Amino acid sequence: MAVTIHLRKVTIIAERVLRDDIIGLLKRHGATGWTMTAVEGEGTRGIRASEWEGRSVQIDTLVSPQAAEGIMQEVGDTYFADWSVIVYAADVEVLRAEKYMA
Repeated sequence: MAVTIHLRKVTIIAERVLRDDIIGLLKRHGATGWTMTAVEGEGTRGIRASEWEGRSVQIDTLVSPQAAEGIMQEVGDTYFADWSVIVYAADVEVLRAEKYMA
């Protein structure tokens, strides 16, 4: 029978121009993979997704609780003042732990 492991799913929604920087940030904190989706929506800064700006990106990764804390702190410290960025995390259980632990 497969064994589950407790991890954190960190979701970052950001302006598309930040994509490569955020992926680098995830890797520095030990993320072994990520999933990215083009998204659009409306929030406190209004509707985003003009043709010039392009859609925002949503980047999800599964990491240890310690890595999640570091990712969220660095995203906040680096991007919140000047960029339209959201970051949140949720507890998840996953199979195949070796895929998520560096």
